[in-house]
Amino acid sequence: MVDEKKEAAIKTLHIVKEELIAAPADVVFQTVLEPHGPMKEMNMKLEPWVGGRWFRDLGNNTGHLWGHVQVIKPPKLLELVGPTMMSYPAISHIQYRLTEQSGGTLLKFTHQAFGLIEPELEQNVSKGWGEMLGLIKSAAEKKRG
Repeated sequence: MVDEKKEAAIKTLHIVKEELIAAPADVVFQTVLEPHGPMKEMNMKLEPWVGGRWFRDLGNNTGHLWGHVQVIKPPKLLELVGPTMMSYPAISHIQYRLTEQSGGTLLKFTHQAFGLIEPELEQNVSKGWGEMLGLIKSAAEKKRG
């Protein structure tokens, strides 16, 4: 049943963030594969192979599928595709692209989506991804040894 107060419309989401991380690309890539902060608290799992699931494991064969690994090319590229946190008709493409450069590794993060996206989602998701990249940066820089 359609909520008459909300008009359904296809919308898009486009978030791009970059972070220079003082660690080699292989360390950063491995850190991207690990859950941090809220993702760890939510018991998120990532199976690091083509077709692998990215999901919230609630135990006893229950949970939420956020997506699948579309491309994995360590230590340069990870792409995920799926509904992510959206429990309505929408699809996302998430990309982590790593480039080694002077001073460390540039991590470019892109999240694009389309579907019946709620208006407040873009602001909340953009803030959340920014915080997540900060956690990845901190963890990778601690590991670099």
